[in-house]
Amino acid sequence: MNSRRTFLKQAGLAAGAALLIPSFAFDKASKNVGLQLYTLRDELPKDVKGIIEKVAQAGYKEVETYGFSNGKFWGLTPKEFKALLNANGLKAPSGHYGMDEFSKTGKTDKLKADIESSAAIGGKYFTIAGAHVDMSKGVDGFKKTADDFNKVAEIAKASGLKFAYHNHDFEFKNLGDTTGYDVYLTETDKNLVNFEMDLYWVVRSGNDPLALFKKYPGRFPMWHVKDMDKAKPELNTEVGKGSIDFKTIFAQAKLSGMQHFFVEHETNYQPDPISSVKTSCDYIKANLI
Repeated sequence: MNSRRTFLKQAGLAAGAALLIPSFAFDKASKNVGLQLYTLRDELPKDVKGIIEKVAQAGYKEVETYGFSNGKFWGLTPKEFKALLNANGLKAPSGHYGMDEFSKTGKTDKLKADIESSAAIGGKYFTIAGAHVDMSKGVDGFKKTADDFNKVAEIAKASGLKFAYHNHDFEFKNLGDTTGYDVYLTETDKNLVNFEMDLYWVVRSGNDPLALFKKYPGRFPMWHVKDMDKAKPELNTEVGKGSIDFKTIFAQAKLSGMQHFFVEHETNYQPDPISSVKTSCDYIKANLI
């Protein structure tokens, strides 16, 4: 993940328990398999139109963007990129962005431009892919970032978008009797701040997605579906080939509040990135939805 962080800086639950919590919608949108386009970060910039076509041909119906820069998505204006998605039967309900400039300076120019780009391509969620935290301040550092989430969520709401935060693993380090992730979930307005759970990083950090669903029902409208290589957990593998029990997790989709999910694959593609994402899509359609 170091390369991704650098990039971003730069540019079993008991069945009975489920009866005790509210019912959350798990509508038809969740049947549409999505792909986080960062998965194809080496291929996409070289041939945007060709790669988007291949994503659709692989069986995906939704994508999650990244890399909006200088007013464009890989050389295409938001209008042009939306037209490309439409031509291939794709939608982009979420996009990955950053908010560090806002957190450090309070300036909103770039933030608002990013939000507008997401809205322009038909987005529903303005998703922060990683936020700066002053780790030296412990819990207070995370509380400050949580407060920033609330503020950015208000700005996104003004443009008709919902706010979401995507986790890695550092948020799960113990801070006394809590974690940074717990701070985020308790210190943010649940009516404004949503979470995109990266299932790989939750499991990799030694935590249980189902326990989080139970503790914070309905707070996770989006997931990243990324499998863990059985022999080398630091590597990814195609969904269904690794060690994460996705069947059990998908069975609790209503509890989590999940509405959209995106395959993400960052390392160890077999035999190549396009074939890899097709294998994952095929497995999900045959076994999980």
